[in-house]
Amino acid sequence: MKSGRKVHIIVCLKQIIDPEIAPSEFQIDPVRKEQIRGKHALVISTFDEHALEVAVQVKEKTGGKVTALTIAGEEGVRTLRDALAIGADEAVLLSDPTFFDSDSFGKARILAAALRKLDEFDAVLCGRQAGDVELGVTGPFLAEELGLPCIALVANIEPDSDKVRLRRPMENGYEILEVPLPFLATITNDESNVPRLPTVRAIRKAVRTSVPVWTAEEIGIEAKPEETKIEMQELFIPKREIRCEFIEDGSDKEKGESLALRLRELKLI
Repeated sequence: MKSGRKVHIIVCLKQIIDPEIAPSEFQIDPVRKEQIRGKHALVISTFDEHALEVAVQVKEKTGGKVTALTIAGEEGVRTLRDALAIGADEAVLLSDPTFFDSDSFGKARILAAALRKLDEFDAVLCGRQAGDVELGVTGPFLAEELGLPCIALVANIEPDSDKVRLRRPMENGYEILEVPLPFLATITNDESNVPRLPTVRAIRKAVRTSVPVWTAEEIGIEAKPEETKIEMQELFIPKREIRCEFIEDGSDKEKGESLALRLRELKLI
């Protein structure tokens, strides 16, 4: 990214049920095998927030713009306005009845079609995985659709001439990779990319910003339900069993020894 060259970064966002809701309010549709959204607030998926933060940081260093995309119903406008308030310059809602039951393969195809309609871009950023189902495959699938190199689990991006340096956290440090433009990266959380909070002024500006809506026809794909290639076999809330054991026989010393023995049997000590 040469000095003076303005960059265009695309950030793909997913909206999920706010993970801060009480566990007792979390419900699953046994037929559709998905979370029941109901009236719960929808927010930007956790790792997608980090991807947006990385994109905004690069823009602040080099200039250019950040465009946010999401596949959703009309409620997606609010998610995109959140992204605008955080630092995205433009946002596009991909909304069509044929999109909503798409699996990760289908969503990658939809996103790829939208990206081809946008202006030339330098980088595509996705969260490393969704904050709900945590599959972590949409990013790599999208890279394949676009014919781009895919670098996973990136924490930070540093512009450098016509290439970028990507920093990936490793078990005992960091790995630095040099990648030519354009590329796709999936972003992980790191102390260097903690999502910023939007200012009141930015929120007000975002509310006034128009968000275009693109249908299947407008991005040039056939308006029919995507063929599902991933089948959810089961989605359930784990059942937790609580058992209570009392050690009643013997002296205090014997009870202590019995307790220690039992804890060792359970591999708790």
